[in-house]
This record gives sequence, C-alpha cells and structure tokens, in this order.
Amino acid sequence: METRQLEYFVAVAEELSFTRAAQRVFAVQSTVSAAVRSLEAELGTRLFDRSTRRVALSAAGAAFLPEAKAAIEALERARATVQEASEGLRGSLRIGTLTSIGVDLPALLGAFHRRYPLVDIHVTVSITGSTGLAEEVRQGRLDVALVGLPETDLAGLDVLRVDTLPFVVVLPATHRLAARKAVRLADLAGEDFIDTPRGFGNRVALDRAFDALGSPRRVTVEVADLRPVPGYVRAGLGVAVVPETPGPAEADVVVRPLAGAGLDWPLNLVTAGAKPPSRAVRTLLDLVANSI
Repeated sequence: METRQLEYFVAVAEELSFTRAAQRVFAVQSTVSAAVRSLEAELGTRLFDRSTRRVALSAAGAAFLPEAKAAIEALERARATVQEASEGLRGSLRIGTLTSIGVDLPALLGAFHRRYPLVDIHVTVSITGSTGLAEEVRQGRLDVALVGLPETDLAGLDVLRVDTLPFVVVLPATHRLAARKAVRLADLAGEDFIDTPRGFGNRVALDRAFDALGSPRRVTVEVADLRPVPGYVRAGLGVAVVPETPGPAEADVVVRPLAGAGLDWPLNLVTAGAKPPSRAVRTLLDLVANSI
C-alpha cells in the first residue's frame, strides 16, 4: 500500500468525483482511477459504489477513510520529524481566513515565513464565512482557520482567542438616527440591511440578536467582504451593523456605537481538536499567542 494510493483515495472520498479529485492532486483521472482500483484489489473490497452519474463511498470505504487520513498524517509527521532534525522546521500550513478581519495576518505570516522558510504556507480566503471555515478544519481540509464565531459554535475544535471587536452601526449621513451618539438594535427595527451572507460569524450574531428581540430583519444586500458596506449604505440601500474594523472615514456615512446589545465579534484561531497539531501548526499558534 503506497502513500499516493491513500492520498488519491482520500481526494476521491472528499470530492466524490474522480475528475475533481484528479484536479485536486494534480494528476490525470486515469492515474487516480488506477490507483484506487489497485488499492481496492489489495484490500479485497470495493471502496466506492460507482455509476455513470455518481460516486459514493461504500460502507467499507466510509470505514477506511479515517484510517487512511490517520495513516497519511502519521507518515507526514514522521517525514517532517526526520527533515526537521537535519534541516529545521518543515511541513505545510493550510490556513483559512476571512476577507475582512482586524488582524494583520499578512504581517504575521510574513514573520513566520522569514523565520521558517521551509514550511509551505497556503492561504485560502473564505467566501463561505466562518461556519464554512470551521467545518473545513473539522474535515481536515484546513490546518488552521481564523473565524468570527463564539466558542459555543466551535464544537470539536481547539480555540485561541485572537481579538474581540465591538459592533458599530453604519448609517447614511441623512438618516433619522444619524445625530444619535449611539444606536440600539431596537431603533433599527424595520430597516433594510446590508450584511454578509448567512454562515458568516457577524451575520450569525446579528440574526440571533434580532430574533431575540422578536424582530427578524430584512437583508437586501449581501456581500462577502465588509469593505464595500459603506458604499451600499451611502447609496441608500440600507443600514449596517458590522464589526468595527480599521479604515478611513467615509463621506456621507456616519458610524455610531451599538448600545445596549451586549454584542461583540470574537475572532478565534481554530485547529482540529481530535488530533494533535503538527509542529508547524504548534509553532504558528505559539507565534500568534505571543503577539496578542
């Protein structure tokens, strides 16, 4: 049984497509198919149920998947240990992050890269929000993710709090509430909102808060990045309640503190809780902890 066979099997199991799996592992489809067939012959069982329309894990394949992942991880740890003993810290880091955060992640990863240049860093910016990132870590597709969800939503993950940001209210300068020093959620009942899509941590927090008020809100504009929010507010398409992030003042838009809601946006670094982190992950976590 070869490592490559296991890697191809895991890719097909997660993608449920030989075509997508081949693209993911940078191989031709025939090579991936042949490797999986060879693995099935060696194990004496079918790992996938195949048809012309779909690929699905068999019962044996579902049982074998966590074992295959564990075997790959064990081999990677062993390889990294030997290489580190002779050459220094090695390995890889698959990192997921949000598009708008209050942390200078490029500077942090740049410092890590200068100190450990043999660690391969791959950063993915999420378009599915914190909920999607957390699930990617649980499934082992990411090693680390920076998410905007509270610990109560992060079951199965180890959590390092990086920052906590207050929410602010973004209004057109001509809005009826613009002269207020602070704005309450109840003051915004019935307004149209600009917000991130469902699954983003700040959206989850605000939806829950308005539901608790008995006043579900109407989101008319959804953007996966907080930076264009003031532009939509300025255009009169709605108001926004978003985490306070650094940025220049916007013309014709006012930003007011959110009063009385007890809402904060937690920014957490998460790793899988079911397995010990690699040395590269532990080293990154230590660097982040020391920089907080």
